[in-house]
Amino acid sequence: MIPSDTIAAVATPPGTGGLAVIRVSGPRALAIADRCFQPGRPSSPLPSVAPTHTVHHGYIHSENRRIDEVLLTVLRAPRTYTREDTVEIGCHGGPLVTRQVLDTFLRAGASLAEPGEFTRRAFLNGRLDLTQAEAVVDLIHARTQLALHAAHAQLAGHLSQHIHALRDDLLLVLAHVEAHIDFPDEDIDPETGVALLRRLDSSRDLALRLTRSAPEGRLLREGARTVLLGRPNAGKSSLLNQLLGIDRAIVSPIPGTTRDTIEESANIRGLPVVFIDTAGLRDASDLIESEGIRRSHEAAQGADLVLCLLDLSAPPDPADTALFSSAPPHKTLWIGNKSDLPTHPGHDQRPDLIRISCRTGEGMETLRDRIRDQLCAGGLGSDEAALAINARHLDALERTLTSIGHTREALASGMPLDLVAVDLRAAVQAVGEIVGKTTTEDLLDRIFSTFCLGK
Repeated sequence: MIPSDTIAAVATPPGTGGLAVIRVSGPRALAIADRCFQPGRPSSPLPSVAPTHTVHHGYIHSENRRIDEVLLTVLRAPRTYTREDTVEIGCHGGPLVTRQVLDTFLRAGASLAEPGEFTRRAFLNGRLDLTQAEAVVDLIHARTQLALHAAHAQLAGHLSQHIHALRDDLLLVLAHVEAHIDFPDEDIDPETGVALLRRLDSSRDLALRLTRSAPEGRLLREGARTVLLGRPNAGKSSLLNQLLGIDRAIVSPIPGTTRDTIEESANIRGLPVVFIDTAGLRDASDLIESEGIRRSHEAAQGADLVLCLLDLSAPPDPADTALFSSAPPHKTLWIGNKSDLPTHPGHDQRPDLIRISCRTGEGMETLRDRIRDQLCAGGLGSDEAALAINARHLDALERTLTSIGHTREALASGMPLDLVAVDLRAAVQAVGEIVGKTTTEDLLDRIFSTFCLGK
C-alpha cells in the first residue's frame, strides 16, 4: 500500500552542531512548506512554484514568529529519494531550534516519520528493492573502507542482480512444469527433463555461492571477533591499547588486573575488528578471577581470530604449553611480547612467533599485516565478500536450497508434476522475499524498524 500522508523528521544525528537537516516527504510536502517558509526576498518563489532541485534562502516562521534562518531545497517527484515530492530544510543545529523547526512542519500538517519510513517509501515506490534498502543501513554504520565498499556494491544492486537471476531461473523451470500440468496428456520428454534438472543444479550452485558469503557479511557488519589470550602480565592489555591507539585497558604489573572481558572496535588495514581483552590464564583461587578465566576460554571458542601472547623475557611456563595445544591452529596467531628485553632461550624454538614490544611499538605494523592476512585468508576482503548477505538473506536462501532439493528429487523420480510445482513455488517465494518481490507487513516492519529516524 502506497502511503498518502506527508511525513517529516530530523535527518541528522541528535545533538549540537553547526547544521541540522529536516526532511519532509509526501504529496503535501510543498504545500506544507508554503505555510512554514518565508522567502528571503519578496520576489522569490514559494516552494510550491519553485523549480525542482533548487535551493532557496529564507525563514521558518510560526504564528508570526520567526524560528530560524534556513536554506530550503525543493525536490519534485520522481527524482527524489522517496520518489515523492520532498523538501529538505537546512537550519542551525541546536537541539531547541531543530525541534522548533520540525514542530512547525508538524503543526502545518505533516506527520512525524517512523524509523526508516523514508527508505520504506523508497522501496514501496520502486526506487529500491529490499537488499538495497538494507544497504542504506550498512552504509551509515560502515566503520571501514571494506564495509563501505560492500555497502556501496549492495546499494548499486550487486546482490540484487544475483537474486533476480536466481529467481528468473526458478520461474523458468516452474513455467515448464505448470505448462505440462495444464496439458496432462503431454509428458515431459527426457531431453527437456534433463535440461530442467541442469537448470535446477545451476540455481542450487548460485544459491550455495551466495550462502558462502554469509560469514563475510557478518564480519563486515559486526567486526571480526579477535580474542587476546595469555598468562597474567604477558602484555594483553598493553597490546589492546597499542592496537586501539588509546589507553582503553588498565595496565599494571599486578597479576590478575583484568578480571572480565573488555571489547573495543578498531580498523585494522581496512578491516573491522572487535578486540577482546581477557583475564590472564592461570590457576586462580579467587572466585571472581576464576570466572574471568572461564570467560576467556569461552570467548576464544567463539572467536574469529585468537591472538596468543607470550612473555619472551620469562621462561616458558606449562600454562603456555597448554595454550599451544588448546588454541585452534587455523585461527590463531602466536605473538611474543617484550622483544625489547633479552629473550629467554626457551622461546627460540618457535620460529612462527610474531615478535613485538608493546613498550616501544616494535613489530606492531607487522602484526597488523598478519591480522589482515589471516582474516583475508578466511574470505574477508575477497570479491565474494562484496555480496555480504545478512542473516535474513541466509535464512531465505537456506529455505530456497531445501525446496530446490525437494524439487529435484521429485522431478528425477517422476512424481506428479503438481507436487513438483509446490516445492518450486516455495523456492520462488523464498528468493522473492530477499528483494521484496514477496513481502508481508511484518517483514517490512522488522526490517525498517532498525533504521534511524529521518532515514
